[in-house]
Amino acid sequence: MPKEKAKASNEKVKIGVIGCGAIAQIIHFPVLSKMEDVEIVAIADTDKTKVATLADKYKIERYFTDHEKLLALDEIDGVHICTPNNLHEPITIEALGAGKHVMVEKPISRSYDEARRMADEAKKRKKNLMVGMNHRFRPDAMVLKNFVKGKELGKIFYTKAGWLRRRGSWNESEWAKKKHMAGGGVFMDLGIPMLDLSIWLMDNPKVKSVFSTMYNHYQKEGIEDSAAMMIRFDNDAMLNLEVSWTLLMENDFMYTNLFGTLGGALLNPLRIHKEMHGNLVNVTPTKMEKPENNYRKSYEYELKHFVECIKHNRPVMSSGEEAAEIMRVAEAIYQSAKEKKEIVLK
Repeated sequence: MPKEKAKASNEKVKIGVIGCGAIAQIIHFPVLSKMEDVEIVAIADTDKTKVATLADKYKIERYFTDHEKLLALDEIDGVHICTPNNLHEPITIEALGAGKHVMVEKPISRSYDEARRMADEAKKRKKNLMVGMNHRFRPDAMVLKNFVKGKELGKIFYTKAGWLRRRGSWNESEWAKKKHMAGGGVFMDLGIPMLDLSIWLMDNPKVKSVFSTMYNHYQKEGIEDSAAMMIRFDNDAMLNLEVSWTLLMENDFMYTNLFGTLGGALLNPLRIHKEMHGNLVNVTPTKMEKPENNYRKSYEYELKHFVECIKHNRPVMSSGEEAAEIMRVAEAIYQSAKEKKEIVLK
């Protein structure tokens, strides 16, 4: 991080948003517009009608169809990049080169090489590069993280996680179904954030090897719509992860279960049990956010964190460096599925 002067407490952080699709409209604009210490200075999207309509709705004076014009504005402190995955790398590198801090939506990129170049550029420019891994900011996930950090559950030796959607409930943008734009299928969409959350909750052990299987039952673009994998770590812990867009099941289901030598925890909804004096005791905090609020709150806390890091000149949680390592593991997972064998990471 640069030795920049921290902003005054009453000085607003000036943000630009590039990409005005679903995630920007549902999350970024509503959340940013309600933050008293933030001003959305300008927005950009190639769709002229869309960007003009959103600028009018949120009373944003400057809007562009060319993102380079937004990046040329000196007063902008940070940029949110909410474009399709194939544009993450070039726009991030341009934004960092223009002296902006960057928050880019997940996944960071389509490949490890792209992610590596992005992280290296952030380091070179001495700017923050944050990746939108919002699940880390769920109130229940943050509580569970504190239990793990405090060794309350002992050594975490096994984690089971998944994000399973029933067939017909998946309603992502069309670009997410195209490999050249998204980088892959359901694993890029749901698997990357669950992999990141699981490893973060396990206190970031180093991945030793992966074995995965992927299925393409319904997608015409040749991308996976279901995937399952086993991940081994250097500390002998193991993670089983499953994701799908197309299961024939009653409801969608997202979960992360951690098991340690002193206790276990289930996320969504949060339940924590510990062995105490020979008995298994429920130690789940009683004052918790309602489960249905966790997802929305995760985005609010995530965006606030990025703004606070700009304001006080602090490093971000969920950095480009961390995301690049996740992409290195992701490439091994795709390689394992293709070659039908375990892949050992070097």
